[in-house]
Amino acid sequence: MGKKKLVQLGYGMQGKACLSDLLRTAANVEELVVADSTPGLEEELRALGDPRLRPVRLDASKREELAAVMAGADVVIELLPGTFAIGVAKLAAELGVHLVSTMYLLNPGERDESAREAARKELAALDTLMKAKDRTILQEFGMDPGIDLAVGRHCLNCLDEVRAFHSYGAGFPERAAANNPLRYKFTWSLIGVMRSYLRPAVVIRNGRAVWIPADAMFSAENTHRIDIPEMGGPLECFPNGDSSHFARAFGLEETVEAMGRYICRWPGHGAFWETMATCGFLSETPLYVNGCDVIPAAFCAALLGSQEQFFYGKQERDVALIRTDARGMKDGKPWRVICQIVDRRNLETGFTAMQRTVGFPASIGAQMILDGRIAQRGVVGPEEIPFDAFRNELARRGIVMTQEEGSWDGKLEP
Repeated sequence: MGKKKLVQLGYGMQGKACLSDLLRTAANVEELVVADSTPGLEEELRALGDPRLRPVRLDASKREELAAVMAGADVVIELLPGTFAIGVAKLAAELGVHLVSTMYLLNPGERDESAREAARKELAALDTLMKAKDRTILQEFGMDPGIDLAVGRHCLNCLDEVRAFHSYGAGFPERAAANNPLRYKFTWSLIGVMRSYLRPAVVIRNGRAVWIPADAMFSAENTHRIDIPEMGGPLECFPNGDSSHFARAFGLEETVEAMGRYICRWPGHGAFWETMATCGFLSETPLYVNGCDVIPAAFCAALLGSQEQFFYGKQERDVALIRTDARGMKDGKPWRVICQIVDRRNLETGFTAMQRTVGFPASIGAQMILDGRIAQRGVVGPEEIPFDAFRNELARRGIVMTQEEGSWDGKLEP
């Protein structure tokens, strides 16, 4: 196999983890271009001491700059803010280069059906073009979405008939580090967290899609608890995202009776944010205050972000939890399959669990395309790739999945 050129767009928190993994494991990459607008990028990459590295200053809003850096790559890894995802995907199709993205190309939270249909057609056109060019766009290949979808498909494949499917994806402090009033600390965009806390959701109950308004995400009727021994205590779980979208993606929309996607936090977190949401603190509508326009959600992000207590100390660890719970029938008997990953910050490297479970899959996906283990062409999701190969690569990096199976008592709800 000849030496390859790989381009990484973005050198933020997840980008640093992705690059570290590439430098350590991608032996067949001869040139590794890292493009970002971060000040000091050249000096930081030079300090890594790898001759394969080439830093490029990039304004990702300028299409001609993106095209210049992407052209000729064997694979492009896109780790830019989410607003760039679809534009980069279109450019990859135009240039005929393989692409790995951790982002959604089809927004599952879009409620406007005409907009959803237009986006589906756009994605179908990308799929057709990439197949014609014998190239792959590997989308949603991070943690959530990403690992969760791959693990979810594996769980479903363990059953002959699926009646209930519940998926959990969460990042939060391990119990010893949950030592502030929110019992939560940030490992990614603060404003991104605020926006995720005022997001409508859809769950499936009794075979029907149930719409949950944005400000009801944390309400008591939409909250449940799970007790996971590895966590050292129960977790609160809240609906997050459109389960009907994923039911269609998994081919379950006609048969599944109960389904939900959830985030998890330590108890008490939801009650606080329900109050904040219903009081307007998470609104994106500007308020005029003392001569200035103030966006409540941005104010909350800035206020929390100004305090050290909401960030991890050097010896504190976060947890990334991925859990799928599938219930149905196998060999004519009621059967339940639970697959789970619990990852924690590596204190030696400093990489958080969130960095590891987003950045490492992006690196793995690119390398699996390069060496042919991902051979599908067009727009491909995590649920379509060779699962055993992916699971083994995660395990090589200390991200290990456990699997439990057994009889099922017939309960559909989590």
